[in-house]
This record gives sequence, C-alpha cells and structure tokens, in this order.
Amino acid sequence: MLLYTRAVAAPSDLLDSLRRYWGFDSFRPLQEAVVRSLLSGRDACVIMPTGGGKSLCYQLPAAMLAPKTAVVISPLIALMQDQVLRLNEMGIPAALLNSSLGPLEQERVLRDAVEGRFRLLYLSPERLARPETAEWLRSAPISFFVIDEAHCISEWGHEFRPEYRQLNLLRDRFPESPIAAFTASATRRVRHDIVDQLRLRDPHLSIASFRRPNLRYLVRECDLRSQPRLLLDAVRRYAAQGNVIVYAPTIERVERTVGFLAEHGIAATAYHGQMDARTRRRNQERWMTDEVRVLVGTIAFGLGIDKASVRAVIHLSLPKSLDQYYQEAGRAGRDGLPADCILLWRKADAGLLAHFIMQIGDAAERDRAWHRYREIRAFVESGLCRQSQICLHFGETPRWTSCGSCDVCAGVPDWLVAKEAPETPRRKKRNRKGQAPAPVSVAAPASAKAEGAASHIASSGGEASAAVSVEPPSSLRESLREWRRVTAAARGVPAFVVMHDTSLDDLCRVRPRTLDELLEVHGFGERKVESYGKAILEVLRRFPR
Repeated sequence: MLLYTRAVAAPSDLLDSLRRYWGFDSFRPLQEAVVRSLLSGRDACVIMPTGGGKSLCYQLPAAMLAPKTAVVISPLIALMQDQVLRLNEMGIPAALLNSSLGPLEQERVLRDAVEGRFRLLYLSPERLARPETAEWLRSAPISFFVIDEAHCISEWGHEFRPEYRQLNLLRDRFPESPIAAFTASATRRVRHDIVDQLRLRDPHLSIASFRRPNLRYLVRECDLRSQPRLLLDAVRRYAAQGNVIVYAPTIERVERTVGFLAEHGIAATAYHGQMDARTRRRNQERWMTDEVRVLVGTIAFGLGIDKASVRAVIHLSLPKSLDQYYQEAGRAGRDGLPADCILLWRKADAGLLAHFIMQIGDAAERDRAWHRYREIRAFVESGLCRQSQICLHFGETPRWTSCGSCDVCAGVPDWLVAKEAPETPRRKKRNRKGQAPAPVSVAAPASAKAEGAASHIASSGGEASAAVSVEPPSSLRESLREWRRVTAAARGVPAFVVMHDTSLDDLCRVRPRTLDELLEVHGFGERKVESYGKAILEVLRRFPR
C-alpha cells in the first residue's frame, strides 16, 4: 500500500514536456506508463533493451516534479557525466556527486541539492552507502530514487556488485520515497531478486520484449587462422555504412587488433581500462563523431553509449554469459535499421572460461558461473533460432518458430565462411566474368530503409529515428557533422550532447528553413533550438534544396 499519492499529469502536460525538452512528439512503447507510475508515486521495476529509452522514463517525471530532486544511483562516473551534460544542455538542472569533483565543488553540489536546485542528482552506490550521505539527503527535497543497472544487485546477474546490496537500506532510511529499478537485461530470477532486495512495494512492472527484429545474430566457430579473415571481411562490409564495435577479451587483444586492422588499411581506435580517463574519452569521442568508424574495446566500453548508427557489433571471443552478450550486441541498430551481431568464437575461449571458473573460491558463485557458462555454450552450439533462445532465456515465450534472419533460421552468409589467411587490401575476389563483386552492405536500400523505419516508428509510438527515404547530399551531412564537432569542442562536451545522430539524419531529410520548422525535427526541443538553431540554419542555407 502506498504511503502517499500524487496528482497524475494530464496527457497534454506529458506531451508538452516531451516536446519542450526532448523534441519528441510521442512516446515509445511502455514509456508513458512508466512515467505515469513515477509521477503518481509508485515503485517501479523496468526492463527495457539497450536503446529502448529507459533514461527518459525517469528523467521526464523528474523534470516535471520541480522543485524536488530525483536521486539516480549509477555505477560509472563517465555515464553520470554524459547524462548530466545532456540534461543541462536540454535545460533540466542536473548534477553529479563523486570523486571526480574537488572538495569545493562537492560542497557546492551538496548545498544546492539541499536547496532543491536540481531535478536529478547522480550518485555512485558507494557514495550513497556513506552514513553522511544519507544524513544530508534527508534535508533534500527528494522526489524518488532511481537504481540504474539494477541487475547488479543480484548474485544471479552477470555484473553482480556487492556495493549494490547496500541499496536495500533505502527503504528504511527513506520509507516515503518511491524507488524505481531500471535494467536492460534481467532474467525472471534476477527480476525477482531486484524486487526483493530493494523491497519494492507493489511495483509497476514493465518488461519490453527481448526480441530485436532489426538485429541479425550470426555465430561462427573459427580458429586462429580463420578468425582474422572473418574479422576483416566483416569490418570492411559494415564500416562504410556506419559504425562498428569490436569486442576483444583482453587489453592485449584490443591493441593487437587495432594494429592488425591498421596494417590492412582500416583505421580503428582502442578503448580499455588501462588507459587514462582522458585518452579513453578522446578515443570514444573520435568514434562517436565518425572521425574513426571502428572502435575495438574490452567490455569496459559501451555502458550508456548512445550511438544510433552502429551497423555491427563483433565479438572475438565467447562472452561470460548470455546476459552479457545480449547487452553488448544490443548496442547495434539503435536506429531501428538492419544491423548484425557477429560472434566469432573458438573452442579455446570455452576452455579459458572454464579455467577461470575453477579459480572461484566461493562454491555458490562458482555454481552460478557454471550455470552461465552452460547457457552461453548452448547458445552458440544449439541449432535453435538465436532470437528464440534469447527470449526464452529472459522468460519470454516466443510467438514464432523462425525469426527468418539469424544464421540458424536463414543460413550463414557466403562471406562468413572461414578462409585461411587475410588478403591484402589490394586483392579482390573475382567472379566468373573477372569482375570484382559489388560490396555487400548490411544497410537496406533507400526504399527499404524508409519501409523499415516507418514500421519501426509505428511499433514504437513514433519516437524512433525518422525514416531517411532519400539519402541527403553527403556534403550537407559532412558539413553538419563538422559543425557539430567544432561546436562540441568549443563547449567542452561530447558531440552527441550537441546533436544526436538521429537528429542529424532528420535535419538532412527535413532541411528546415525557420526556427519553428526546426522544432519539428526529431530531437530538437526548445532549449536546443534556442542554443543552436541560428547556427544550424546558417549551415543549411549553404545547401539550397
């Protein structure tokens, strides 16, 4: 039973705020129900896939509940920083409190939080666990708590963090404050654990489908000789159409893979935990702005990355769990257009995973690790539909017998056939007439893109990226990208904070001539038009229709 209730916002109020801050005309599936539950003061447990729009579900009600503050518990400093930058750019006051701030800055944030100057305040779980944090939070006007990456609280989750267990104290310390848990991947067992550990009261449970119909899962067992060939073939096909993420199992493999791609004429940048924060940030930004189309990283890369045009995610080893693979592969195709998830695994990967499992001292954790191991082995070795296996894993009953696109249902593409050695950049396979074959592209032709995007918009309530029915002039696109890069550098923010890829695509399609028309472009709210509108229109004027 709820301890208190709140007035529920009218539909017009929700849409007005959605347009004002985000520049969206409608919600994606499930978003509005979650927003309403938080506005009414109800607990929530929300499971949405990567790219499903989880952050909006709590940021919108937080913006509407002024002068109160939503406290967001997040595990990564970089993720907090990106969220805070984006919110402030949108005109929603937000701040973070962690070790990246100096003593004076921390004091200022504490003082402003108590005075209710923020709509969202981001903390790490370690910071929240401090007794002094709970003490000053009692003096702050809290609207609700958000637990991001909530699967970390469960020992059955693929990223269990002991510090998350301390979050169960929130119910005792703040009994009247609603708690909302969010994650992209949680099995039925993990969902129950989240609800139990956080002691959620009659939570609004929102679970999106785990099927991503625009993603094609391709799994291939290979060896040391064939894997480099397959990697090169994959990267060459996808990097020309958008961006590529390559996941390598170790830091050494990351660096070696970047060097290998460079030797074959493919520019790539690295990302791993041994880099200093500044280098990681610079490399990530080069990839986000398309200066480099391929990023090779460890699993340290990707959490919170909002890049719509990733056409392929390639794994060079067997992931530790199916949950981990689903989350990482799901960073492809966030724009709703076709994308591929390619898993190039070797038997040696399984042996290495088994070796590390045997080193786990705690018997219960070792059993859980073996359980995850068996699930990922079954995924790569089974003859069942990949989409079906993923849905069943997360407790969803598939309503189809064949997805029609994965390697099991549609067969292995011709290019994903192992060859012995990498070809040099100058060699090209010839067909029987002696002509070089046309490059294979994962991206659909313009008409198919429009049809696919229109279908995606219909299924998502219209919030998804707009269809690009006709490819705009590349010079216009590149000019807008360059303007975005220069503007972001001048403001000291990531490029996606200035303008998201989907907004850039829609600009090229709509080509607005006035500030009012710019407000109709996907992702342009009032604050963004006020900040950048005149400069964007000036760029567009250089390219007459």
